[in-house]
Amino acid sequence: MRNLLLVIILVGLVFSMSCKNIRERGLFGKKARSLEMLMAQQDSIRKADSLKRVENRLKAIEEAYLDSLLQAKEEKLANEARNRYNIIVGSFLTPEYATSWAEEYRKQGYDPEVIEPSDSEFDLVVVESYDRYAVAAERLERFRDTVELDAWLYVRK
Repeated sequence: MRNLLLVIILVGLVFSMSCKNIRERGLFGKKARSLEMLMAQQDSIRKADSLKRVENRLKAIEEAYLDSLLQAKEEKLANEARNRYNIIVGSFLTPEYATSWAEEYRKQGYDPEVIEPSDSEFDLVVVESYDRYAVAAERLERFRDTVELDAWLYVRK
């Protein structure tokens, strides 16, 4: 009798739950669903963390790039201030000509530089630079006597 009562209760429970409920919930319904939700939440947190790390790395790279640009600009301005008086051996409208002329002087042992003044459309080939006028003028005279008769002095502003 006891077994019969137990079987009837079990059959009643099985029939009371519809197949749809069992399919939706699974045999252990709520726990399985909450476990899935927890796993999905953890997965989204992991993705958000990895995206945040990538974003921070990109910011750091961008800041380093901007810092290097600023540093290069400061170095250029400092170099221009330091080497204000320049001995010029050629000025060209075509940058390729200026570069090839600079190569000719490089072969002679000089360390030429091609500059583009802001107030001119010409590229200037500089062979020597000085921070004091007296030294630059003296060196220009010697340079005209020995190397290039048409050399001239350019003063950066």
